[in-house]
Amino acid sequence: MHNNKLDILVLLRETSDPRPPARVTVRGAAISDRGLRRLPNPADLAALEEALHLRDTLGARVTVLAIGPERLDDTLRLAFSMGADRGIRFWDHGAEGGDSMAEARILARIVKILVPDVLFTGNRMLDLGDDPAAAMAAAANGMPCISAAVSFTPGKGSVQAERKSDRGARQVVTAPLPCTVLFEEVREPRYPTVEAVVGALDLPIETWDLSQLGLPFWEIGASGAYLAEAGFGVPRPDPVRVVTPDPKLPAFERILSLLSGGIKAREGKVNQLSIDDTVSNLLRIFREEGLTT
Repeated sequence: MHNNKLDILVLLRETSDPRPPARVTVRGAAISDRGLRRLPNPADLAALEEALHLRDTLGARVTVLAIGPERLDDTLRLAFSMGADRGIRFWDHGAEGGDSMAEARILARIVKILVPDVLFTGNRMLDLGDDPAAAMAAAANGMPCISAAVSFTPGKGSVQAERKSDRGARQVVTAPLPCTVLFEEVREPRYPTVEAVVGALDLPIETWDLSQLGLPFWEIGASGAYLAEAGFGVPRPDPVRVVTPDPKLPAFERILSLLSGGIKAREGKVNQLSIDDTVSNLLRIFREEGLTT
């Protein structure tokens, strides 16, 4: 932490309002979303409130980031009215048509430029559910990522967070700085005053584009929206031709033949070996299949 003051970057995203009415019309081959209401993602606002709480108690610096078109300026000004110190919006026409992988590359590059101590954002999107972009950006930068966090406690060179686990359990984890934290909707976002809302209208919002990130255009947008192709796939069943059952067979055998669906039964055997023998046999199989040397 610089000068013992936590530097927090909060990623704010927009989501579609699930409440009716929402009118989505088709015009030719494109889908028009005119009339579709958008609002800040609630989990992201909870992460912002956690950052502002640390600002009020520990003097942390809070920078809010939005990746998208100009309408996201309203979300950034909302964050200003709540108490954020700096607002940045990145958008470039080359980023259109991107998926989570392309967005992760953009976010990872912005984090490298800003060098925050922690990156806060929501754990889930209201309309899409899980969004892996923040976690993939953290992995690209070699940062630890804590998901489903419900509380956050900074320390000297590390942070401690309590997160949701399976079946309603709670888990306390520690991670070194810098790190990424994905928050659940725990803290209720503060309601800004009218004076703060009016004052936020005059605050400057930094606009970044692709030239300031130094990323090649083929790594973002539609050209960078393809996940790496997997080297291995799940083996498919081996189909066989199904012939008409012999009418001389008993009824149950004819029924079993028809219900087989033309999928040939796979042969296999169960080996009950020691741990060392199991590892040796697996390595031998991998070498024979060319999966390892």
